[in-house]
Amino acid sequence: MAAPKRFFAQNISGDMTLSDEETRHAKNALRLSEGDELTLFDGSGKEYSAIVTKVGREGVSVHVVRENVSDREPQTWVFLLVGALKGDKTELVVQKATELGVSRIGVFSSRYCSAYMNENKLERLNRVAREAAKQCLRASVPRVEYYETLEEALQAGTECATRLFACEFIAESEKDIIDTGASVCAVVGSEGGFAEEEYALAQRLGYCGVSLGKRILRAETAAIALVSVIMHEAGELG
Repeated sequence: MAAPKRFFAQNISGDMTLSDEETRHAKNALRLSEGDELTLFDGSGKEYSAIVTKVGREGVSVHVVRENVSDREPQTWVFLLVGALKGDKTELVVQKATELGVSRIGVFSSRYCSAYMNENKLERLNRVAREAAKQCLRASVPRVEYYETLEEALQAGTECATRLFACEFIAESEKDIIDTGASVCAVVGSEGGFAEEEYALAQRLGYCGVSLGKRILRAETAAIALVSVIMHEAGELG
């Protein structure tokens, strides 16, 4: 039996109506009807079983049956900071980072960053995170934020016990990724990489330089690779 379809909703309780976006998906793509079971999640880590009670022009109404416990969230809290990337590459990073279990995502501008960010793009990135969480059965959705400067982004990551700064001119990692602790901030630059003074700034804020190998990786590959290694060493990938 197939698992119930998943829908994002806010203020989940009792009898409610799905949002316009989720209603269109339920009616036009999935063609749900009265009596169908579905799962609701609000992005905070909670999910609920519900039943469709009405499908009409005004929307899809559902009745919440019970709250369920989700066991898909990682024990290691990861905050990914990535330089703004050109085209839809930032969306790719947000999607894959969400699937891998990242808890928070920050996009920043730096010296060699040529991409830009605005409210519409940021809203789009948060929507990508919600859709990725829906697809991979996560009950939590990482919040995507924007920082106008690298320093602002690095300051936001100082709350993490372990701080990793991936940089192409670091010959050897200053810290073993195997021992990351309960919370990790991982920093990856944009296509232009980092300036040496930006690395020096990161060091002053307690970040350890890490190498991703002898080959030069694309920025989006580097971000996904670093998160994958962290999650694997934390035992989150089997």
